[in-house]
Amino acid sequence: MKEDLQMKLQAYLDGELSAGEAKAVLGWLAQDAAARNLLVELTNTRAALLSHESEMKVSDSREFYWSKIRRQIEGEDKIVIATKRISLMDRIHRLLVPAGAAAAVFVAVMLALPRTNGVGDGFADAGDAVAFTYHNYDSGTTLVWLDYPAENDLSEMELDDTLDL
Repeated sequence: MKEDLQMKLQAYLDGELSAGEAKAVLGWLAQDAAARNLLVELTNTRAALLSHESEMKVSDSREFYWSKIRRQIEGEDKIVIATKRISLMDRIHRLLVPAGAAAAVFVAVMLALPRTNGVGDGFADAGDAVAFTYHNYDSGTTLVWLDYPAENDLSEMELDDTLDL
């Protein structure tokens, strides 16, 4: 059953419908068993709520009671919240805390990036190797010179041994 039909049935139970609408709901109830079951359930729920509801007695008259509520509501509308003046130190603090956090993030990112030894375009560190890079932008040429120390098996061989290869 659609929600709008359920609400119409609730309005019928509460006596909020006009005579024409109430007659239409009665015709609908005669045809629909689900609607009749829902009406019985709503009636039982209403009766249970009313039987367990405690009666509140107000010492004031009805008009005076509601006029006090109206005056209180109107008075709350007129309340102006005073703004607190912010001191210079508070303003500086509000500026420095986010700036300090941004600086800490920047330092963390810089420490996390891969490091180079200041020459080359990010070649991996290969021991004591040094890489020199030369860019000629006019001709679009790049020259990379890798200078490794002479500490390998070939450096220990004599010149005569290399010629016999």
